[in-house]
Amino acid sequence: MSSLPKTMKAVVIEKTGGTDVLQYKTDVPVPEPKGDEVLIKNEYIGINYIDTYFRSGVYAPPSFPYILGREGSGTIAAVGPNAPSDLTVGARVAFMGQSAYAEYTAATSKYVVTIPNSISTKIGAAVPLQALTALTLIREAYAVQKGDWILVTAAAGGVGLWLCQLLKAVGARTIATASTPEKRELAKQNGAEVLLEYHADDRDVFVKKVLEITGGEGVHAVFDSVGKDTFDSSLAVVRRKGTMVSFGNASGPVTGFALARLSAKNVKLLRTTLFNYIATREEFQQYAKELWGFIEKDGLNVKIHDVYPLEDIKRATEDIEGRKTTGKLLLKP
Repeated sequence: MSSLPKTMKAVVIEKTGGTDVLQYKTDVPVPEPKGDEVLIKNEYIGINYIDTYFRSGVYAPPSFPYILGREGSGTIAAVGPNAPSDLTVGARVAFMGQSAYAEYTAATSKYVVTIPNSISTKIGAAVPLQALTALTLIREAYAVQKGDWILVTAAAGGVGLWLCQLLKAVGARTIATASTPEKRELAKQNGAEVLLEYHADDRDVFVKKVLEITGGEGVHAVFDSVGKDTFDSSLAVVRRKGTMVSFGNASGPVTGFALARLSAKNVKLLRTTLFNYIATREEFQQYAKELWGFIEKDGLNVKIHDVYPLEDIKRATEDIEGRKTTGKLLLKP
């Protein structure tokens, strides 16, 4: 630690609220890795919609001041006394954790993985949360089989594009919804078979179209990250014994749901979070390595919308909240 700087640049909040609570600071203390932690000098930092939940107060930050951000990539600058032997100073790694919107992050080794030589550090930062979310959804939330019909909402978003690609790679048939023709075309380029608009003014039209596409049966599963605005129509197109997976709240959380509605078709309903699928280092490493394999062998494309300087965090946040983006947003310290 003696060769490292004492302070660093970081994005900090001291209370929850709008983008005005985001503070770019240049004098934040560099953390010291403890226990099994490693200190990572961040080269790229991933932006995720969940970051806006912590900033706005949808999810409560554990304490203030709080450094936002949940993932990134870079090189290990120092290691804690109990860090695993495979994580060494100088290694190129991707990580998930907290306090990523900074030059340096102390991350628990449980969620740190080395990046293969064939994959860039930039791609490494774009992968962890969104791609692993998509991979665990198709493996565990609903175990997708070849030929299954799957509905993906917000299909041109970060997780949505990963879902389109992974679903194609495993042989599923994907119905993708997105808000503009450009976004729907992007979903098609990433593997979606059928493209639909939301039909927000008449969701019955949307339901009818999905049922027509699937021969009146409905889809085997829905992966929905929009939440309140799409939940009812998504549930309506799930087939008998199908699965409805809610994993995001972009339009607001689903409230007041009556469980008895599921009995009409014996539908399974899940509200998932990634970390319950990767609660151990072994689970994380397993899925991370499978993901690297998809990128290397199946040529999965990692679409990066833009790379923003860390000090432009307000603009980046406004872009992701305004649904002006397709693919992954990154910050560079």
